[in-house]
Amino acid sequence: MTEHVDVLIIGAGLSGIGAACRLRTEHPQRSLAILESRGASGGTWDLFRYPGIRSDSDMFTFGYRWRPWPGDQALADGPAILDYVRTVAEEYAVDELVRYHHTVRRASWDSGEARWTVEVDTDQGPTTLTAGFLYTCAGYYDYESGYAPEFPGVEEFAGRVVHPQHWPEDLDYAGKRVVVIGSGATAVTLVPAMAGTAAHVTMLQRSPSYVLSRPGRDPLAVKLERLPQRLRYPVVRWKNILVAMLSYTVAQRRPELAKRIVRKATAAQLPEGVDVDVHFNPAYNPWDQRLCFVPDGDLFRALRRGEASVVTDHVETFTERGIRLRSGQELEADVVVSATGLNIKAMGGVDLEVDGRKVELNDTMTYRTLMLSDVPNFAFTIGYTNNSWTLKADLVADYVCRVLAHMDATGARTVVAPRDPEVAEERLLTFSSGYVLRALDRLPKQGDREPWKLRQNYLYDVRALQRGDVADGVLRFAP
Repeated sequence: MTEHVDVLIIGAGLSGIGAACRLRTEHPQRSLAILESRGASGGTWDLFRYPGIRSDSDMFTFGYRWRPWPGDQALADGPAILDYVRTVAEEYAVDELVRYHHTVRRASWDSGEARWTVEVDTDQGPTTLTAGFLYTCAGYYDYESGYAPEFPGVEEFAGRVVHPQHWPEDLDYAGKRVVVIGSGATAVTLVPAMAGTAAHVTMLQRSPSYVLSRPGRDPLAVKLERLPQRLRYPVVRWKNILVAMLSYTVAQRRPELAKRIVRKATAAQLPEGVDVDVHFNPAYNPWDQRLCFVPDGDLFRALRRGEASVVTDHVETFTERGIRLRSGQELEADVVVSATGLNIKAMGGVDLEVDGRKVELNDTMTYRTLMLSDVPNFAFTIGYTNNSWTLKADLVADYVCRVLAHMDATGARTVVAPRDPEVAEERLLTFSSGYVLRALDRLPKQGDREPWKLRQNYLYDVRALQRGDVADGVLRFAP
């Protein structure tokens, strides 16, 4: 007989573990399983092993609201985050629910049976489960491969080319010349982490990103360290939420002011000879792409010590000894790290069907950015792009728990958000980042009005998802 569970979660990363903990707490009577395609939990924080891997959001908002992040570290490293996620999973006994090497390929909804049939590849062969509610927490990028553009002449290079998403354990860069191609969060993490061990590290960027320094230890958390955690944690957490929201609002409403503030802060930390307007002054406005934060200015310290440098130019071709740039300059290298970004894989790459009809994601619209139009008993998690991912993941988990409670109270077996033909379509993600632009034809849409419109606003979502009535007249519940 096919196994049935009440709720099936896809993904055992930060979002999936958090969702399972909330369901275990709010709906202990429901059967629950977590399917994880890899052989370990932790998602991003287990997959990425490159030097210096860390969060780019403060841990007081990146940690779960209901399980405080310990200590005062603001930007934590990957191993510390992984330990936190796995510790929480053990505390709530959801680690026992994870089934590893289970890759969901296809999920089909049957309205007559009011259940999902989920086809799964395992290391023991294909299998099938059924579920009353499907909840994907697989993030939005491809775990199997990052974005790696084809560089001319790379086959001529005598050194080694690696991608951060698949960092080789045997890579020894001590005393070697390293070129890191990229300017995003991964690149600004790798450069200071490798500097000092490598002979020299060059960050080669086609165009600059905004890079801001923030304290490695949260100043307010340090000042309040004598207070009990139950008092200190919410104070520090809300301070960080409001500061992030204020900076985003200023950047959106007064972009020129935001650019001047960031430029001044960056210029003050650069060594003589590094032109802020060439290397750290992007053509786009702050928060049109995600800002890069470095703890205690470690990137700028590496530049000041001469252990690292930054070059803004285009790759013309690889050569045997390194990379020749469009300007004619040649960067000699023993190791090249292609920190060129990620590929988006929406909904974990699962093929969805509803009553025999294939769901084309690009034809759907997101309801409160957590459900798809006309797809019953289904939820997904996508975090904020202008704040910590977990802030939104927590709210989505709370909302799913509230929807399930309403279904229990009313005897409903199904819930769906029917598409409203009067609501105009808009892009789901308005970021100008390359990974977003490359995936626009594979993403759902958002609407031009509530509750179909994406709000990158935590305070709004707290009101809508934690306090708003789930029976809002848009969601349709049926027995």
